[in-house]
Amino acid sequence: MNRLIYSFLLLVTVSASAQIHEIGVFAGGSNFIGDVGETSYIKPNEYAFGFIYKWNRSTRHSWRFSATIAKITADDDRSEMTSRKVRDYDFENTVKEVSLGLEFNFFEFDLHQLNRQFTPYVFLGLAYTNYDGLFYATPNNPVIDSNRGTLSVPFAFGVKTSMTKDLIIGFEIAPRYTFADDIDGSFSKNDDLKALSFGNINSNDWYVFTGFTLTYTFGRKPCFCD
Repeated sequence: MNRLIYSFLLLVTVSASAQIHEIGVFAGGSNFIGDVGETSYIKPNEYAFGFIYKWNRSTRHSWRFSATIAKITADDDRSEMTSRKVRDYDFENTVKEVSLGLEFNFFEFDLHQLNRQFTPYVFLGLAYTNYDGLFYATPNNPVIDSNRGTLSVPFAFGVKTSMTKDLIIGFEIAPRYTFADDIDGSFSKNDDLKALSFGNINSNDWYVFTGFTLTYTFGRKPCFCD
């Protein structure tokens, strides 16, 4: 039994050391799509930054963890919809997100090779988003109901390339679909405040990150060849 346990631990250790890891940062902008403000899907107007970790399991896929914080604002006055311009609501919020999912490369991205690597990629996962639940006590006066959290579905579409043997830079557009509708204050989860709801109560809030990633690779580079 002791030999079996030792052999298992040795196998896990060798397997872990044979993987290549990435750690780095995301920096860019954010924008909101909901019942207040513009409806453009990609139009960053506030900051977003975060931390990224990847565990590359092959040349085509990686497990990816991220933690991101972003300011979220929207203003009806900038909307292309006349009804929103007349209403003239605005708000600001802060979202704090942690996500985990799978990143898939369209081309082989083999960091065991010395030549420059390049590939488009997609990401899909599951996230938890923390934010302040808002409601409008009076017209254009958003008030914090309470601090809330919701599950959200993160996507990302991007491209990346190796700058050096240790540094990888990428650019991505990353929409987030949330299971909440009160990030902008249009629908409160508080039963006593639901009479103040407005907009499309059947459509949840979205936010989008757009920006650059820079990661540093470490760990023994694996050979993914046969």
